[in-house]
Amino acid sequence: MSKSLKKLVEESREKNQPEVDMSDRGISNMLDVNGLFSLSHITQLVLSHNKLTTVPPNIAELKNLEVLNFFNNQIEELPTQISSLQKLKHLNLGMNRLNTLPRGFGSLPALEVLDLTYNNLNENSLPGNFFYLTTLRALYLSDNDFEILPPDIGKLTKLQILSLRDNDLISLPKEIGELTQLKELHIQGNRLTVLPPELAYLYSRIFGTTLGPWWKQAYDAAQEKRESSFSHCPMDVIPELKIACGVFPGDCPWSTVFSHGPRALKTQHGNLDLTGQKQVFKAENNPWVTPIADQFQLGVSHVFEYIRSETYKYLYGRHMQANPEPPKKNNDKSKKISRKPLTAKNK
Repeated sequence: MSKSLKKLVEESREKNQPEVDMSDRGISNMLDVNGLFSLSHITQLVLSHNKLTTVPPNIAELKNLEVLNFFNNQIEELPTQISSLQKLKHLNLGMNRLNTLPRGFGSLPALEVLDLTYNNLNENSLPGNFFYLTTLRALYLSDNDFEILPPDIGKLTKLQILSLRDNDLISLPKEIGELTQLKELHIQGNRLTVLPPELAYLYSRIFGTTLGPWWKQAYDAAQEKRESSFSHCPMDVIPELKIACGVFPGDCPWSTVFSHGPRALKTQHGNLDLTGQKQVFKAENNPWVTPIADQFQLGVSHVFEYIRSETYKYLYGRHMQANPEPPKKNNDKSKKISRKPLTAKNK
């Protein structure tokens, strides 16, 4: 162990420093850093840009960790003990060589940000409890090998950022419409041809107003022609609901909660504001079917208006029933750094 690393460990222990940065130090084995796992007080450990290939089970001894950064290493596997880090909020495993995640990985009760960008993961790499990570606010899965996004994604209802760029996705599950807090969605560079109509729940503007949290329930119920479903939404959105659902609700007993109009209900559902200056929906470089491609030419808002239409829902249903052969893969991922065998020089 170098003198500088030894000094870092000693200073952290003697001065009770909560943050330890060991980035870009040429570390190939955490066990070589004497005393590292005795620093049970630290809350942040940065080991990015090193040469780690594994994470030892001893990681569980750093029980107070809130931030753990392994970005840009050569890690091929993780120990099951990593799920013992009950206070962990941010975990960065981007740009490594992971093919799978350990059993029990979803038992991290405080995790808010998980970065798995640029690994070799797919839908079969995830442990059974992965979607128990219900505290997640940001999930980065870009540059992996996912062809399918599991329907359980809908359980991560606190997600604000979901990045799926440059995978091999051939479809998105309807459950993506349940991510009511989503503010950023990145699906560019996949093999997507259609979008689930439920995605429209995330972008629903009526007369320039963001719909309230009652939108999905009201929309679904309206399609079943249950007029009472409109008892929880403001009067001035009814014409649009009538058009969207093909139902005229008639007179409804409005709650005084809505006496100030729909603007009082803004942003609690449908946070995917795609018309502002900050573009948070990115979907380029996908082989969209012609009707969707045409709408993208007009603008993102037109896409969302189209996919919530009855015409599109009918066409989408027919498309899914036909189960067409997915587009061929365009990207040769065999040249990814994460796929190349480790040489003695790299290790």
